[in-house]
Amino acid sequence: MTIHKGRQWGDLRVPPEDLVIADSDAELRHILDGDDAWPPVVGLSGGDLMRTVGGSGHLARFTSGQPLPHLPIDVVRVVADESRETLFVAHLVARRGWWRGEVWAAMNAEFFGTWDLVPRGHPNDGKIDIVTASADLSVRQRSMTRRRLKIGTHMPHPHISMTSRASATIQLAEATPLWLDGERWERAQRIDLTVVPDAITICV
Repeated sequence: MTIHKGRQWGDLRVPPEDLVIADSDAELRHILDGDDAWPPVVGLSGGDLMRTVGGSGHLARFTSGQPLPHLPIDVVRVVADESRETLFVAHLVARRGWWRGEVWAAMNAEFFGTWDLVPRGHPNDGKIDIVTASADLSVRQRSMTRRRLKIGTHMPHPHISMTSRASATIQLAEATPLWLDGERWERAQRIDLTVVPDAITICV
């Protein structure tokens, strides 16, 4: 069940001895992508998703015998140009460059590297946060925005928009390179996104 105000999120349990551990968002994605038999729990020791949920990244925690937070997490299904399918756990970014043109991001995590891109984002609310920086954003404005992104004060801005949805179709002006969980994937012009609520449980 996705998170609701006033309800406890997740629980405390001792991790299983055969716990699968991912040290990054990309590694967690690779564990899940293309395999229908997902592990019941995955330990997460690094990445933007771990930072979002307040994990420490200390590997020794997983073998300490102490109860640790076990948290249900959404993942997002991606269909590119109606033919290629994959998923992401933290974020998908479509861009040709940072300094010109439109930049578009779908966020399941709050953070993108050092940027607090979606300060109120939550990876178990059943929604993706879609952030778009307009092509009208000047180089000077982009430089200023990058500084403000580190502390999450980039919104509101006339050339930056954000919306939250359970599913979305993004139609770009042309085929654009896509980055999933920090790794370059493919190029696409149409991107269909669907949240899969409570898809996995992570241990941090």
